[in-house]
Parts: sequence; structure tokens; C-alpha cells
Amino acid sequence: MRTLYFDCFSGISGDMVLGSLIDLGLPLDFLTEELAKLHLKGYQLSAQEVTRASLRGVKFEVKISEPQQEKSPAEIRKLIDTSGLSSEVKTKAIEMFDRLISIESKLHRVPSEELHLHEIGAVDSIIDLVGALIGFQKLGIKEFISSPLQVGRGWVRCQHGKLPVPAPATAELLRGIPVYSAGVEGELVTPTGALIISSLVREFQPLPPMRVDKVGYGAGSRDYKEHPNLLRLFLGKSEGAIEAPGERVVVIETNIDDTNPQILGYLMEVMLEKGALDVSYTPIMMKKSRPGTLLSVILPPHLKEEIAALIFRETTTLGVRYYITNRITLKREYTSVNTGYGPITVKVARLGGEVLSYAPEYEECKRIAEERGVPLKEVQMSAIKSYLDNRERKEPKS
Repeated sequence: MRTLYFDCFSGISGDMVLGSLIDLGLPLDFLTEELAKLHLKGYQLSAQEVTRASLRGVKFEVKISEPQQEKSPAEIRKLIDTSGLSSEVKTKAIEMFDRLISIESKLHRVPSEELHLHEIGAVDSIIDLVGALIGFQKLGIKEFISSPLQVGRGWVRCQHGKLPVPAPATAELLRGIPVYSAGVEGELVTPTGALIISSLVREFQPLPPMRVDKVGYGAGSRDYKEHPNLLRLFLGKSEGAIEAPGERVVVIETNIDDTNPQILGYLMEVMLEKGALDVSYTPIMMKKSRPGTLLSVILPPHLKEEIAALIFRETTTLGVRYYITNRITLKREYTSVNTGYGPITVKVARLGGEVLSYAPEYEECKRIAEERGVPLKEVQMSAIKSYLDNRERKEPKS
């Protein structure tokens, strides 16, 4: 799978994304031709090599040649929807702008259609966002992964006045995403950069196993001297059958002895919906010989605070403990097989090219068993037989 890894050691902005995509091989002429389908006027695109703290990168710029008016939410939607861009780019761009409009409307307590988008409604911001989607599609990228984001610190001036870094809209966009500040003064993550990365990336972690084909550097406007103000992109393919050797996870545990068991069942469902990787309960003996329950939750690091708060709200525990550890997982894939009961999904786990386990999806089998009035095990066995028959036909005979 074509994978792109965002290395955001100096944050991310729309122009940095496009600069790094051009550095990866996105032709500027192609980008210009595609963006012309938006029917925007009064601008020119340029890209040139620059240095930032002694490292080279590509600086992408949108030069405004005619006076421009900020676009309203309705105008932006119409601009994209009536363009000649691909349906995939148009759908994702409108979805992203609608998300930002909803956030800005909430922050400023203004109905969405009366909202003034200021910077994000400007021509250069529209080009940055739509151009990034054009570039991702052109390079065939299907998977997006990122490092935690350095956001900077201090204050930034905008149409609304002087605002703290990260700006309020940026902070809302980055909810649930691991961020940090290493003491750099300035806005390192812009609203456009936050919108791009929060809309596409689902995993935030150190550089995962991948076969790197190209590395691209996109330059920010400022040259901080003490560190290279660059966005680095790694383009390649996910490597190996193990998805994340040494993937960092957090384990939260707590002992509970006086909570209604019904609440524990509800709590498990909610934690899994919020992104917990695994939840389990273990019977234990506690002080004064009271039976109790050990709650154990495995989750991505960025959910630690949210899940801990949920446990405090829903149970009677007075404290939780947590530790950071690593886990190794097999590569999982899903395939649909035809059975006498209809199509059923089978989950397959591989190590390299070897299939180590396979199992039909329980909920699908349960639904079919209930609808047809047949034993659950017969539905499961039918799915397994179909999967094995299909695999035997595909594998060459020795």
C-alpha cells in the first residue's frame, strides 16, 4: 500500500505540504492545470529551492496578482462542486471545509452561512487545501501516518486580533491528536495544516516499518536558524506483515470492588467506541477478602487522558495506574466469501505470506443464524469451508 508519513518536527502548514509533495515529484505544471479547474483568478503558483537552517527544501507560494475577496462558505462549496476536479478530490475537499466551518461557527457563535472565514477563505488557503488533495491522489497515496505535532508557542496575529498559539480553530482541529511544544516561538501548525492532517491521518506514532522510496522537504515561510523549519514527508510502502513492531500503547488498570456490573458492561462498550484497542475484566480478591474486578484497557497513547476521565466518571474507583509498553501485531485483512447463507466476511491474520489464523465475523454469523433459524456453528463452519475452498483454488498445487 502506498504510504505517506508526515514528520512534523516543525509543525505543518498548507504551503509546506505542497512544497514537500513537489519535492517528492508532484509536477508543478500538473498541479497548476488541475487547480485551474477551480476557475479562480488573479494568482500565480511558484516553487523554488530554499534553505532552512542549512537544510534544503521546496518553498511553494501562491502569489496574488489581483485584489481578492474572501470566499463565503456557500461560495467555497459551489466553487469546488462545480469544478472539473475528480469526484474524490471534490468530495473530500467539501467534507474538510464543512468540518472547519462547523468549528469556526461554534467558536464564534455565528450561523455557518453568516461566517467570515478570513484566512481560510482566502484564495491561497483554498489552493493549499485542494492542491494537497490533488497531490495525494496524483502520487497514489492510500495510507497516511504522522508523528506527533510540534505546535510552537506564543501569539499569532490574524483577522480576529492577537490569539494564543495554537489558534483556537487549530486547537479544535487537533483534539485527540498528540501535540507538544519544544519552546519555539511562533505558530508552527496553521489551521490549513491542522485541517489536512486531522482529516487524513488516523495513526500518530514514530516512523513505522516502511520501504521508503522518496523523501520530500517542504519549507515554511520563516527561517528559525536554530532548527530547520521544514515538513519532511516519507513516501513508500508499508513494510512486512507485522504492522507495528514496537508500536507504543498505554495500559490503564484499576481495581474495582463496589461498582454495579451493568455499569462495567456499559463502560466497556463506550471505551471501545472511543478507540480503546482492548478492554478486559479479571476477577480478583481485594483487601478484607472482598471479591473485586481488575479493569485493564489497552489504548493509543493520545487517548490516555480521555479514557482515564471516563473511568473516573463511570465507576467508583479513586485512582488508576498506567504504563507505556510496546506491542507487535499480525497483519490483518478481510475477505468476503460466498456461502449457502449469503456472503460472510472472514478475518485473516498473516505473518509474512503465511496465514496463521482465520475466522468468520461473529456478528454477521450471529445475524444470519437468527434470521435463518439455524445453529450458529453451522453458519461459521460454512464460512470457514468456503474460505478454505477459495484458498485451495488460488494456491498452486505442488
